[in-house]
Amino acid sequence: MRSLIRRPAAQAQPRDPAPSRLGYRFQRLMLTPGFRVAVRVGLPLAMITVLVGTWYAKPENRDAIATFITETKQTFQQRPQFMVQAMNVTGADGDVMEAVMGLLPKQFPISSFDLDLEAMRVEIEALDQIKSASVRVGQAGALQVRLSPRVPVAVWRDGTTLRLIDADGVPSGEILARANRLDLPLIAGDGAEANIAEALALFQATGPIQPRVRGLVRMGERRWDMVLDREQRILLPSENAASALDRVIALDAAQDMLSRDVAIVDMRNANRPTLRMNEEAATALRRADATFETNGVGN
Repeated sequence: MRSLIRRPAAQAQPRDPAPSRLGYRFQRLMLTPGFRVAVRVGLPLAMITVLVGTWYAKPENRDAIATFITETKQTFQQRPQFMVQAMNVTGADGDVMEAVMGLLPKQFPISSFDLDLEAMRVEIEALDQIKSASVRVGQAGALQVRLSPRVPVAVWRDGTTLRLIDADGVPSGEILARANRLDLPLIAGDGAEANIAEALALFQATGPIQPRVRGLVRMGERRWDMVLDREQRILLPSENAASALDRVIALDAAQDMLSRDVAIVDMRNANRPTLRMNEEAATALRRADATFETNGVGN
């Protein structure tokens, strides 16, 4: 009897749409921009970093990468358009050219990536004979080296060494004997090279006595002595030396002063030029004075 009576089915409990506490917290975190970026970007990057780091930690993998990079670099640098086939050096000859060639590459072709042009330029300009240099790779694939050598304008006697110096007073080489460069004027003394401009001006002002000039000696690093043949000297002042030299030349032209037995012409005092006779003439003069005094006493 009971089996024939149907009971109403139990009603299902309604589903709660609210998320769980953990889901709620996760959704709130996903609404945070920083956390969302960390999940979408940071997490994949971290995983990639871990994988790459694990792979790179093996020595054979690091060697393989280094070998690949080296081979790729060499292949790129050895391309024909980057190869230097020849070298062209201009602006010098003789010993200067030989010295410069010793600083440049010997074997060609060579990649332009293997050439340190700036270092070569600095090394070339370090030579005494070179004032400036230009080093570059030309469009024709040739190493172009243009030199501006120092032009010596005088010979500087530095102790026992004869140095060639240019107009800036910079040494540009050495010679073994004065006879090797008789075409250049001679200077000597401490500080002579630092006053080369004044020395050259005095040499140019010698005029008619130029064939007799043997050189200039710097005295006390403040003035010049001009040395002539026959062991004659012209002592010039520290200021207006050219004007004093002009007066000596004028006196010589008027009275043949330098053709006489004069050893020193002292022009250091512009108001009182002084002449000093050589020893032989001074001895003869003293002998003549003694004779005159003896004759005078006898009379």
